[in-house]
Amino acid sequence: MSAVVAGVLFLVVSAAGFYAVSVDRDAAAREQEAAVEVDPLTASIEAAQQRLRNVPGDYATWAQLGTAYVEQARQTADPTYYGKADGALRESLTLRPEGNDAALTGLGALANARHDFSAAADLASQALAINDYSATAWGVLTDARTQLGDYPGATDALQRMLELQPGLASFTRASYDAELHGDLTGARSALEQALETARGNAAEAFCRTYLGALAFSVGDLEEAEAQYAAGLEALPRDAALLLGRARLLAARGEVAAAVETFQAVVDAQPLPEYLVEFGAYLESQGRTDDAEEQFALVGTVRQLFAASGATDDLSTALFLADHGDPAAAVAAAQAEFDRRQNIDAHDAMAWALHSAGRDAEALPHAQQATALGGANASFLYHRGVIEAAVGQVDQARATLARALDTNPYFSPLHAPRAEDLLASLGGRP
Repeated sequence: MSAVVAGVLFLVVSAAGFYAVSVDRDAAAREQEAAVEVDPLTASIEAAQQRLRNVPGDYATWAQLGTAYVEQARQTADPTYYGKADGALRESLTLRPEGNDAALTGLGALANARHDFSAAADLASQALAINDYSATAWGVLTDARTQLGDYPGATDALQRMLELQPGLASFTRASYDAELHGDLTGARSALEQALETARGNAAEAFCRTYLGALAFSVGDLEEAEAQYAAGLEALPRDAALLLGRARLLAARGEVAAAVETFQAVVDAQPLPEYLVEFGAYLESQGRTDDAEEQFALVGTVRQLFAASGATDDLSTALFLADHGDPAAAVAAAQAEFDRRQNIDAHDAMAWALHSAGRDAEALPHAQQATALGGANASFLYHRGVIEAAVGQVDQARATLARALDTNPYFSPLHAPRAEDLLASLGGRP
């Protein structure tokens, strides 16, 4: 998993009909429409809005509405919900300035979503000073500390969350914490516990997404396929599951199907990281013009997120490092590193510095990116390239071999380059 696991889930239930050709189509359509349950997130937002029209001074409902808007932004990839969330949560605090841990927790979740992790940690701490028994606030603090690189503090916060509320939100975080430290058995076990507690199609799909991603991260395509298939059976058009399937198809060399599935992903959720990944896949197939079309959209989408208060210099740095603007890549990586010093920021700084020819400076960052214990094939590849550039040939061979042993499908663009570089250095040690 490359991103912090989301906290509280608002579950979306979908249904699909299966009809024989002989069934009247109009009747089938009516039957299918009646079978579809109302989206609980939309329903909760509408209910809160109606409540506030009747009782505008209800600070608790304002906090609930703001938190729901944060989730709406995650589900739809529409950053305009951040502003709505901010307005609702601050209205709650205006109505109840003291003792309002729910609004503070919601603002912390919003700050995490906007990548303002220091603010998120501070807001979660304020909420916990009011209510030390809020599992949700402990989850927000776990996420913030993880992203800030305070891994011991994140584990401590997570343990408190697990004590208070063992369930989907805490077990998925436990899985990510274990994965970061290289405990893949523990990571899988925690996700399986999360799946056991899942209620509804969206919750199951969420767990299957990360079980599939965990399997894919170690090159287990068969297990990844099983998890993604089960998830898509529960939630057929889920973008995260479709992304997993696209990666799987790419790994298996099923080019046409991979392109079609990547296209479905970016059509559903045009997130910058999805557009970049699709573009990189097209680039790996020699379709440079098509790749550039995807890359051209990245800047526009990032501007929309920036206008809503969200920053993402991390992915910007990696993209620029891979696409020929080293100075800008270093500037973006430095901006991200100034905000947080976690393994992702170290990796981005290392790769940006490498693109600028500053490999001696890059190497300590690459070492830090791979020091926590997890096995991230992309981070290992970056480190191996940098080790080769500074003349540490034997170490580079070992690191590149480990990257490919961890996941030979980690990138359709960079995995072949890893193979070529390893061969040019003399092959596996």
